[in-house]
Amino acid sequence: MLGMTLSRLLPVLLVLPVVGQTPPAIENDQVRVLVVTDRPHHKSALHEHKLNRVMVYLDPGVNRITHEDGKVEELKFKANQVLWSPAGGKHTSENIGEKPFRIVEVELKNTGGPFQPPALDPPTLWPQFFRIPINNQQVRVFVAGVPAKHHFVLHEHALSRVLVNLTAQHFRVTDEAGKAVEITLDAAGVHWAKPARHIEDNLSDQVFEGIVVEVK
Repeated sequence: MLGMTLSRLLPVLLVLPVVGQTPPAIENDQVRVLVVTDRPHHKSALHEHKLNRVMVYLDPGVNRITHEDGKVEELKFKANQVLWSPAGGKHTSENIGEKPFRIVEVELKNTGGPFQPPALDPPTLWPQFFRIPINNQQVRVFVAGVPAKHHFVLHEHALSRVLVNLTAQHFRVTDEAGKAVEITLDAAGVHWAKPARHIEDNLSDQVFEGIVVEVK
């Protein structure tokens, strides 16, 4: 479901920073992924977002958005919540809570288009484990909850995707040729994966949770 070969994973794996914004965690012709920590009562400079984004909020918080025309909005979010953020005009943002919060921002460079899930599509095969909060022209986003020691038979990821680990991961991934690798990652890892067909096993004694942003 979430696995990939180690050769694809290791060059782009990133652990979230403690403060501030790092250079892009991932940047290619389809996405730019930023990992940001907003400090309490820090107001940003006036800026704009020219691309649509998927926002993964790893911590709870409240963000005050002040638009160039003076309009003020307050966005309240829960830990591990995923939201769609369309491109918009100039504004400032401020964390008005008392604690920092971390965000994974997936900026979408693609124009998107129609997508027909394959027959071995994971959310189609196992809807009990995958919730789809966003599905539009550019992306399909699903939130995964994989039970401990669960075995997934052969399935297919037809789209390239950004993976955000919400919990630690210990998976065995077996490709169609029978080659298996084990993947062990900490919570809050962010990485890029290409289309693949494989079998996966959650080797952990714990439920694995993650967010998958498929790019159409």
